[in-house]
Amino acid sequence: MTKVITYGTFDLFHEGHYRLLQRAKALGDYLIVGVTTETYDKARGKLGVMDSLVTRIENVKKTGFADEIIIEESSTQKFSDIKKYNIDIFTVGSDWVGTFDYLSDYCKVVYLERTRDISSTMLREQKRHIQRIGIVGTGRIAGRFVKEAKLVSGVSTQGVYNPHTDSAKRFAEKWDINVYTEKEAFYKEIDVVYIASPHETHYEYIKEALSKHKHVICEKPLVLQKKQSEEIFAEAKEKGLILFEGIKTAYCPGFQQLLGIACSGIIGSIRNVEACFTKLENPENREMTDRVYGGSFLELGSYVMLPVLKLFGTEYEKLEFDSIEAENGLDLFTKVSLRYPMGIATATCGLGVKSEGRLLISGTKGYIVAEAPWWKTTYFEVHYEDAERVDKYSETFLGDGIRYELSEFLSMINSKEKNGFKLTRGESIAIAGIMEKFMRVNGREKHEET
Repeated sequence: MTKVITYGTFDLFHEGHYRLLQRAKALGDYLIVGVTTETYDKARGKLGVMDSLVTRIENVKKTGFADEIIIEESSTQKFSDIKKYNIDIFTVGSDWVGTFDYLSDYCKVVYLERTRDISSTMLREQKRHIQRIGIVGTGRIAGRFVKEAKLVSGVSTQGVYNPHTDSAKRFAEKWDINVYTEKEAFYKEIDVVYIASPHETHYEYIKEALSKHKHVICEKPLVLQKKQSEEIFAEAKEKGLILFEGIKTAYCPGFQQLLGIACSGIIGSIRNVEACFTKLENPENREMTDRVYGGSFLELGSYVMLPVLKLFGTEYEKLEFDSIEAENGLDLFTKVSLRYPMGIATATCGLGVKSEGRLLISGTKGYIVAEAPWWKTTYFEVHYEDAERVDKYSETFLGDGIRYELSEFLSMINSKEKNGFKLTRGESIAIAGIMEKFMRVNGREKHEET
């Protein structure tokens, strides 16, 4: 008798799960299905699991494919189960290709083709809807999004669209998703648009997606003009849609903890914020060659402006830019200085100059410091006048962090509150306005208008 084993969360059970179990059963005579516990899912970074363990087990049982159902409680259990149950074949979906190759020393490992299409038929029968995501753009961040989306319950990456068809086909093949060459077909089969295209295309794609009544997640910067930002947020609100700017730092647990400590009064009244984010970019990449939409501030400015706006607000009194420019006119390094009624702030970013990237929040009773990479906040310290007193805080940051923003996005869809406090409409609008002012100061506004 050939014994097969597979594992999964099986949350919000859909036809993709059904087909996986059907194909797993066809590989042998006896199928064992491991269903993950809530504790293990949390430990491995799977967010937003909605159904209870009992419900998920019952849904697997109803298919009739599982001869035996077990509970998976840790990452090391797969090896033990293979030995314990004398397994011949271990199988999971093809979106995990390569991950479990190490088990081939103990049994045959089979990666089953994933179900690319999650149809609306089965979804309508569920109380909670699985959001089918369509990706616009095929750059580096889009690939990271696909990987992270696998670890958020309640979403399915349906496919990708790019006007450059060859690029879209390569991306779809690499990530085992559908490719769309026509936008109408793309919009017809999705619920959410994730925009990861070049900065200058964001506004038109957002407008189009909202006109098709789709929720939108857009990479930063959302748009590059304050008026455009106000317009699209107003349209989304009118239509009851979520428009969401993907600044992942805003949604990660450590950064939220840091903001909570900063605003608790423990360091007194906040009077100064300094945020710095630099990295050395390849001179051949778009960020260093696109004369209009490249450069340090358009690429990294959203990150360094975030803590300033969260702690001091959007109503600054004075704003100044200083940049070091490359021969092509792009900013290699930019420092933004802001003056508020009761404080000052500097936001520094660079793609061609390396600096100490930290976040410093100074108050009347102490200060908070988070070293680089503070934008993936995992650790920070609170210091006081008494140098021997230091409070230390730590928090987990999983993967690329995109799973946190995606989980928050789903929460906003499922709740009545459509203006998330972690990054408000007003803050996104303020960032767009600052981007617009930078482009004007940097001599790019005429290019932008054309």
